[in-house]
Amino acid sequence: MAHREAIRTEEVTYTVAFHPEPEGGYTVTVPALRGCISYGETLDEARVNVAEAIEGYLDALRKAGDPIPAGEEPHRETHREAVTVKLSTA
Repeated sequence: MAHREAIRTEEVTYTVAFHPEPEGGYTVTVPALRGCISYGETLDEARVNVAEAIEGYLDALRKAGDPIPAGEEPHRETHREAVTVKLSTA
């Protein structure tokens, strides 16, 4: 019977910012991870791509022996969107 080692995993949460692009799609930045940027043509694709970018970024830090930046508590907000209003010029 083969010997199996337990694989230790941990979860870390980072806040990301989705920036709609004029030509379409979304650029995604990770403020806590300077220079960690991704892109996706849809929000779903952008979410998947930024998760992969974060994993790669953290893996590179580990390989270099650098510390992993602390994660963050998930924001309690469930939805954000822009609201435009008209102001009277009276």
